[in-house]
Amino acid sequence: MTFTIAFLIAFISSFGLRHWLAQRQMRYVAKHRDSVPTEFAEKVTLAEHQKAADYTIAKLRLGVLENGVSAITLIGFTLLGGLQILNISLLQLFGEGVTQQIALLGSIGIISGLIDLPFAWYKQFYLEERFGFNRMGKKLFFTDMVKGLAVGVAIGIPLLWVILSLMARAGEVWWLWAWAVLTVFSLLMQWIFPSFIAPLFNKFQPLPDGALKTQIEALLARCDFASQGLFVMDGSKRSAHGNAFFAGMGKAKRIVFFDTLIEKLHPGEVEAVLAHELGHFKCKHIRKRLLVSFALSFGMFALLGWISTQVWFYEDLGVMPNLNGYNGGLALALFMLVSPVFSFFFIPLASIASRKHEYEADGFAASKSSAKDLISALVKLYQDNASTLTPDPIYTAFYSSHPPAPLRIANLQRQNKD
Repeated sequence: MTFTIAFLIAFISSFGLRHWLAQRQMRYVAKHRDSVPTEFAEKVTLAEHQKAADYTIAKLRLGVLENGVSAITLIGFTLLGGLQILNISLLQLFGEGVTQQIALLGSIGIISGLIDLPFAWYKQFYLEERFGFNRMGKKLFFTDMVKGLAVGVAIGIPLLWVILSLMARAGEVWWLWAWAVLTVFSLLMQWIFPSFIAPLFNKFQPLPDGALKTQIEALLARCDFASQGLFVMDGSKRSAHGNAFFAGMGKAKRIVFFDTLIEKLHPGEVEAVLAHELGHFKCKHIRKRLLVSFALSFGMFALLGWISTQVWFYEDLGVMPNLNGYNGGLALALFMLVSPVFSFFFIPLASIASRKHEYEADGFAASKSSAKDLISALVKLYQDNASTLTPDPIYTAFYSSHPPAPLRIANLQRQNKD
């Protein structure tokens, strides 16, 4: 019962903190809805500012409901015995072993996906539609869902089979071997995803010859960055939101622009946005994040390796383990369900590091491109994506991976003067 109490304290605290932060953000954004911040008054209209406020509040309200349903689902799986019932049913169907444990994890994924489906549907076809961002048809929505499920099955089942087999046969240090497998898999995905998986969902066309391509190639030369190519992705078939990114590692690195981004920004602004993204690479942010993720996963696997042998871990979360047999999938399922409740409190640390990286990438962009063009691009993206210019400071400190717009623009303006 000791762990039950600890879990309930963490669960209630995390749920309460989520709700409090969301309410703060909604109140703060609503309070500043009718006044454009002074520094943006000449660039952002009141109508655009109000649209961003309404969009932010609408997403938060949906998020509050989604968090409530997720909380109920978690308690249903754990303390109310849902996982125990599911485990026993699958044991009767498959018997003990890896197959049953994969079925258990797969069933949890399917149930969670079905619970999330109405929210995804509402967000795409009501919320995004209401604010003019949705360009996806219902057929594409379901096509994406089926493709995603197929890719998940094709990749997930073999990976689960390897990890669960290690849990069953590799002794007390199974977790170390499992961590090594997952690490290698993560590195392989850096190459596999942009080359094979992403093209299943979007078309990638080479950036056509012209002023923009010439400007981008000059930037790459200044930054000493070699890529597999420059591509335009048909993001407009799903959303009006715009972005740019690069994916992959080594020779598989490719730079990708959403077609919506190229439509909205002039070549100098596109170059500045890309310079920011290249800044993440040149400042070694991507490598640092990978290393941190590997270190964290090492710690999580080590913890799982120990906690999976403790009977109280199962019993205090509403599950009866097989005391003389194999509990690999059951341990993995419980750990994946419960660990986010505790890890939630560390989100601000990741947010602080991410905001620091964003400032550094902005600084790199200002040195290799144009701070003025980056400011102009960011303002347009804030407008087009209906991003609020007046977020609550505490909400921002806890969650935001990017600095708030006023601070970020002010920092770039200082660099523009230097």
